[in-house]
Formats: sequence, C-alpha cells, structure tokens
Amino acid sequence: QVQLVESGGGLVQAGGSLRLSCTDTGRTFSNYAMGWFRRGPGQEREFLAAISWSGGNTYYADSVKGRFTISRDNAKNTVYLQMNSLKLEDTAVYYCAAAGDSSWYRTYSNAYKYDYWGQGTQVTVSS
Repeated sequence: QVQLVESGGGLVQAGGSLRLSCTDTGRTFSNYAMGWFRRGPGQEREFLAAISWSGGNTYYADSVKGRFTISRDNAKNTVYLQMNSLKLEDTAVYYCAAAGDSSWYRTYSNAYKYDYWGQGTQVTVSS
C-alpha cells in the first residue's frame, strides 16, 4: 500500500524558493513512477513534473521548466520538488502522485494514470 505525505509548503515571496517533499510510508516506493501536480484557485489540476522509477528520466511542464526540479531518493522513499524563482501564479495546492503502470512514460502528464495521491500542501507566493 502506498501512502504519500507531502511537506514543505508555506508562504514565500516572489523570486524565492521552496522545496517540497513527498514521502511514501509504505514499502514499495521504488516500484512507482512519481509526479507532481498543482491546483490553483479556481483552476484545474495541472501537471508539473514527473520522474521515472530509478530517477533516470524526468519530464516537466513548459510552465515550470528551468525553475522547478524533480528528484527522488529511493532509500528514503521520498520524491522532491525544488522550486526556484517562484511567481505569484505558482500559488496553489501541490500534490504528489504515484503511478504503477509500466506504460506511465507515455502518459506521465495525465493525472488519471496515477494510482495514489497525497493530501496536498499549500504554497502561497506573495509580492
């Protein structure tokens, strides 16, 4: 069973940085590809970044490419999202998700291809 717990959200000024963490309290973390999504106020859920089981492949949405970095530490059952140069429009609830399907690499930006989700962590960027 996968249970994801996010942390690291908070209030930050525009231009600042935050690092989000998502830890799987289960025992099968390395069996899952991982993704980060967000939902801003009045907006639909948006794909941000994804990483393969081993961490060897990463994918990013154009809106965060060059500013956000996804990584994982399978020994710690944790995936990270380093967020730099934050903008007001980055304000949202951020979610991590786990995908067990071996065809994930074809659909990594599709939220419906992820099997497990964390509870979300709020990120607020102020001016």
